[in-house]
Amino acid sequence: MSDETGARQAVEAELEAVEDEWARAIVSNDAARIAGFMADDWVMVSASGVTTKEQFLSVVESGALTHSAMDRVGDSRVRAHGDTALLTARMTNTAHYEGRRFDADEWVTDVFVHRGGRWLCVLSQITPVA
Repeated sequence: MSDETGARQAVEAELEAVEDEWARAIVSNDAARIAGFMADDWVMVSASGVTTKEQFLSVVESGALTHSAMDRVGDSRVRAHGDTALLTARMTNTAHYEGRRFDADEWVTDVFVHRGGRWLCVLSQITPVA
């Protein structure tokens, strides 16, 4: 294995670990813990439009949005390009919004940047599994 291949595999493993830890943070329903994985300019793009970091964290902090499960299904696809990386994975989750339960099976693509010695997500794109 070349040094370049080893370095690439190390970054891929690191990003998968970050993604899994972020999923655990989301299930903790702790807005400050969740925020630690997001860049200040993070947005989520979904079928309902664009949600800012502030909007997402405010509904978590208020208790209106909670998660009881968030799991990666199978292998993820990670591609690093310098200080930017893309991670695509199938995720299932159980959320409760204003008392109603929602079960989701989604393809998630997260764009990470390496800042201050750690990977932060700047964009999350969510697509429901057909």
